[in-house]
Amino acid sequence: MKRDELVWFLRRNRLAVQASAAPDGSPQAAVVGFAVSDDLEIVFDTVETTRKSLNLRADPRIALVIGWDDAVTVQIEGLADFPAGAELARLQECYFRVYPDGRDRLSWPGITYVRVRPAWVRYSDFTQEPPHVVEVSAAQLG
Repeated sequence: MKRDELVWFLRRNRLAVQASAAPDGSPQAAVVGFAVSDDLEIVFDTVETTRKSLNLRADPRIALVIGWDDAVTVQIEGLADFPAGAELARLQECYFRVYPDGRDRLSWPGITYVRVRPAWVRYSDFTQEPPHVVEVSAAQLG
């Protein structure tokens, strides 16, 4: 799978299940609305006091599952960060193109943005027999 193919697939979807680890190591998951940049950065907003935000600040490892409606999915593992300054402004614009109402949330106390940089991706298409499954690393995605 090439980077542009992955970006195209991700942009066909708007929701992801994200998973992070709580301080005691227990898993926690949530559905988030996301956008993806041309550089394959996944971005979503949340409030600083949510479990996902607190978990990712303590341990930036994150997993995402995207695209389950048509038996085609992408699993992503990577690292999350909380961009600031010009990087934040760039990613917010990417996010607002998908979620224009995100601008309204800028007034929320504690609103923050999470960026995910994939380190590992597994694309699975279960509409074929046998299923088409491809795993790629960040280095292979370029």
